[in-house]
Amino acid sequence: MPLAIASAPSDDLHAAYLDYLRRTGRGNTAYTGAARVFFQRWPDPGQWAVQPLETRLSAGSSTRPIITFLMLHRVLQPGYDYLLERKLSSIWREVKDSPLGPDLDRFMTAAAELGFTERVRFATGSQVPVRLLIQTGRSLDLLTMADLDEFRAACQERETRTGKGHRHYLASVSNAQRVLFYLGIVDELPRSGGPVPFADRLADLRPPIRETMIAYLERKRATCQPKTVSAFATRLKHFGVFLAEVDPGLGSIAELDRRKHIEPYLRSLVDAVNPKNDQPITVADRSRRVLALMGFLTDITEWDWPDAPPRKLIFRDDVPKLPHTLPRYLPLDVDRRLTAVLTEHPGNELAAAALRLQRSCGLRIGELLDLELDCVHEVPDHGSWLKIPLGKLETERMIPIDDDILDLIDHITAIRSHGRPMPHPRYRRRAQFLFTHHGRRLSQSAVRHELDRAAQSAGLDHLTPHQLRHTYATALVNAGVSLQALMALLGHVSAEMSLRYGRLFDTTVRAEYERALDLAKQQARTPTTGTISLPLADITGGADWKNTPLLKSRLAGGFCLRAPAQGACAYANICEHCPSFHTEPSSLPILAAQRVDAEALARDAEQRGWIAEAQRHQRLIARLDILINEAQAG
Repeated sequence: MPLAIASAPSDDLHAAYLDYLRRTGRGNTAYTGAARVFFQRWPDPGQWAVQPLETRLSAGSSTRPIITFLMLHRVLQPGYDYLLERKLSSIWREVKDSPLGPDLDRFMTAAAELGFTERVRFATGSQVPVRLLIQTGRSLDLLTMADLDEFRAACQERETRTGKGHRHYLASVSNAQRVLFYLGIVDELPRSGGPVPFADRLADLRPPIRETMIAYLERKRATCQPKTVSAFATRLKHFGVFLAEVDPGLGSIAELDRRKHIEPYLRSLVDAVNPKNDQPITVADRSRRVLALMGFLTDITEWDWPDAPPRKLIFRDDVPKLPHTLPRYLPLDVDRRLTAVLTEHPGNELAAAALRLQRSCGLRIGELLDLELDCVHEVPDHGSWLKIPLGKLETERMIPIDDDILDLIDHITAIRSHGRPMPHPRYRRRAQFLFTHHGRRLSQSAVRHELDRAAQSAGLDHLTPHQLRHTYATALVNAGVSLQALMALLGHVSAEMSLRYGRLFDTTVRAEYERALDLAKQQARTPTTGTISLPLADITGGADWKNTPLLKSRLAGGFCLRAPAQGACAYANICEHCPSFHTEPSSLPILAAQRVDAEALARDAEQRGWIAEAQRHQRLIARLDILINEAQAG
């Protein structure tokens, strides 16, 4: 809503007000009479402002317009206690003809550029910036973080005094701060929550235990990520609360006893309940709590802290064994239904696009939301690549992307809210993030909420963003991607992490199963006492035997093929490795050909991630080199 440039009042405030009433056509005898009485009683309006709140609020409907006029013309600062009790939603009529008009016009324009709806813009404008401009008596450019903090404190004081909630005011303060940050007036974005001091989080613990745990957590801050230390604090708190209940007189950590404290705590975890869902905690949660306690006791012992127990109290067998579950990917039909809802019927358009990008690139949610605006890199002759920032394993990576993903990123760039660079949580510098919404970074909760909404719309059960990463990896495995490529795309640092997906749909196991099933059916139809051997063409599919996805051994007079599930044959190349085996010059061509094939088989095993199999072929190559040298020497 455009606001006109203000006209300043004259030195004679009473005359200026009467002139204002004439110009706006709002004058009547009640207004003029109330103004006369007000100025007779308060020649200096500042004297009215120091009256008790009850007196200030007692002004009648004919007197409030003169008070509003004086506030909007920067003559009167009535106090936040008064401003928070006055409804100022109708102030937009008067503000266009006041000195506050240009500042509010600028604020509203910036809020629109950040994507705030008209309803939110006008609600925020009337609740926060109007009151700040009135009470500070300064222009918009001169507002500070201290002004916002003072306003928040006034809201809290009002709730304490009256019992009236102030959450709507705090939400508007947060919105206003984002707009002021966008305009470059303040240098801080509003914080959502923020870390609770360790002393407050561990307040229920006995003082000696609390002091040692706080000292430990402060030390871990030097080497661990803040989220990791926060998780340690949560898990150690459970143990501290348990100690306060079972042994309130415990003097220090050094007095811990395994039979009296540790073993009862381990037993209590079996029946521990998650307060969020009133269900027993998972085995994984039990394991994490025990590991956190074990790490705490081990660390302070190695650091030679005086509070360390004199002997080891927790052992590896005390840690609950975790089930080896397969990745929870989305079946093809579920994947398609979810993608259709996110594409065609998004709730939060930016969050829906973020989920589609996560599914297309297999990102962790933290990596997704840390993507920067310049995350796409064009490499000549190698296409487009997406730079993935530091994530869970503290590694960066580049992954190839296609035109469809480029189009999706272009769409995200078009709908994101533009603004100033924001502090990066890992690199400690300011950055332009890809996912920004209403002047701040898109939150994990917003992404999860959109996924819940989309899943419900698609008729699906509860889903998590990480399942989209599992679905991406599973699709690659089904398409035959190599282990090395899968590790690079997912940002895994060990083959074991990626091999979890290989166990989902092992095409070799499937092929071996089908061959064995066909053979079993054939035997059932045609009884025979002999051993049936499948034709080589049925095993290799007509391809070169060295390229089949089987365990292969090159023998001097032929070759052997076995399914991976069978493992390598214990007798393969047993003769070549026998110390009694000797060769002669006439066998050199056979040994050389065997060595060439062994090298090919070693490379094939390495490409498939079969490290032990590749090492077996390398041992054969080394043995063949010895035999060839002996034969050449005669």
